[in-house]
Amino acid sequence: MIAFADPSLVIDVTRVLGIGTLTFLVAFILTPFLTNILFAYKFGKNIRNSGNTPVYSKLHAKKAGTPVGGGIIVWATVTLLAIVFWIIKEIFPSTLTDALNFLTRPQTLLPLGALFASAIVGLLDDYLNVRGLGPNGGGLRMKHRLGLYTLVAAFGAWWFYTKLDWSILHVPGVGDFEIGWWYIPLFMLVIVSSAFSVNESDGLDGLAGGILLFCFGAYTALAFAMGRIELAMFCAAISGGLLTFLWFNVYPARFFMGDTGAMSLGTTLGVIAMLTNSALVLPIIAFPLVVESLSVIIQIISRKTRGKKVFLSAPIHHHFEALGWPETKVTMRFWIVSAVSASVGLAIGLLGMGGI
Repeated sequence: MIAFADPSLVIDVTRVLGIGTLTFLVAFILTPFLTNILFAYKFGKNIRNSGNTPVYSKLHAKKAGTPVGGGIIVWATVTLLAIVFWIIKEIFPSTLTDALNFLTRPQTLLPLGALFASAIVGLLDDYLNVRGLGPNGGGLRMKHRLGLYTLVAAFGAWWFYTKLDWSILHVPGVGDFEIGWWYIPLFMLVIVSSAFSVNESDGLDGLAGGILLFCFGAYTALAFAMGRIELAMFCAAISGGLLTFLWFNVYPARFFMGDTGAMSLGTTLGVIAMLTNSALVLPIIAFPLVVESLSVIIQIISRKTRGKKVFLSAPIHHHFEALGWPETKVTMRFWIVSAVSASVGLAIGLLGMGGI
């Protein structure tokens, strides 16, 4: 005789896997329409050769004109399904419509709002880049992007600390610690670092999308283990959207993620880390993103202080390209590292959940 699991557990697992699958299918259907729009409006990437990035410009000159803004398919599909299922539940309340809904005030309203708001800001930057507008004729400078990340993070920190009374830092396997107002700079650091790191990793076909897929997959499992089913569904929906994005973004890419995807998904990843009180686990789960951003920081500091470069090109994935690694090899090896780091981070998060 087959022993069945707890029916409620089966239902919750089905909800999470089902919304991830549905998001993938809906995004897959919508992608051709998005692609046609991007090509019709000539939303192509500019590969600038300013002399500051000679290695990058040489390696990627052939990609000029490839549409940016592919990240729209992820956040737009997730937002669409969240709103549609919430409306259906409100109009036709039932067990089924309640199961499909994953938009709730305690769990997913904040990350969904962060996803959408930062996506619009990123889309504006993509537009400036494509049209050759902005301070340097190619979108916002990094200092301006960091300024925007900081503004978004500051608002989120204020909301969590003053409106939700969040001021606890969880150390896996040790316990919870009241950190008071220090929660605000911690929150801002997590969000800005996450958004910046994803932006820096978005440089090779399939690279950022694959890394993010493993990160959000890990947080799907972590949220589920905490009993936050709607948040797990939200993470699964993003994972489903990322799978569709990767289908079209793997080498040779049909389109690029763009800032509308990198900024929104990076910001949202940080918000989810704070919502699950796993800020200290995020650098492990997203280890490749940490390496990417650190390589840029190290390169900048070295050039400013020593007048020399540490890497042939930064972020570090371009360094490996400059060494002669094929783009696909760099991407897939980063995926492998991401799979391992996400698994290790998830294990630490699960084992150290006591007190969350």
